Amino acid sequence: MARAYASGVVPASADEVWAVVRDFDGLPSWHPAIAGSEIEQGTNLVVGAVRRLALDGGGAVGERLMTLDDVDRSYTYEFTDPGPFPVRTYRSTIRVAPVTDTGHAFVEWYAWFDAEAADEAGLVEQYADGVYGSGIAALQARFGG
Repeated sequence: MARAYASGVVPASADEVWAVVRDFDGLPSWHPAIAGSEIEQGTNLVVGAVRRLALDGGGAVGERLMTLDDVDRSYTYEFTDPGPFPVRTYRSTIRVAPVTDTGHAFVEWYAWFDAEAADEAGLVEQYADGVYGSGIAALQARFGG
């Protein structure tokens, strides 16, 4: 299993950032690489909901909400359809925590996935930089960072 990881500090409170990030169907409102989202099965914000994300460069992925934890300010999801990504399994978590000395938010986003060994390094980079890192940068920009 390979792991992709990105993190950053967002100049807003953890509660303010979580209010934006928490919406499982709301990714297009803040992430530049996501052109659209639709709940295909279940109900938004209810574990088991499946969303279909339209990717900005074309293509789509399906994702199922596995956990939603408002106390930890995190949710975990898995691919139901990897779309253009050559993975067999994929499970990702996004978490927002307070930075207590500044009042800002620490956002971390990571995934564990299984792919062919030849694809792993490229996927780690694509997820860590192209998906998670760009999403965190968009949150920083949104909150004035």
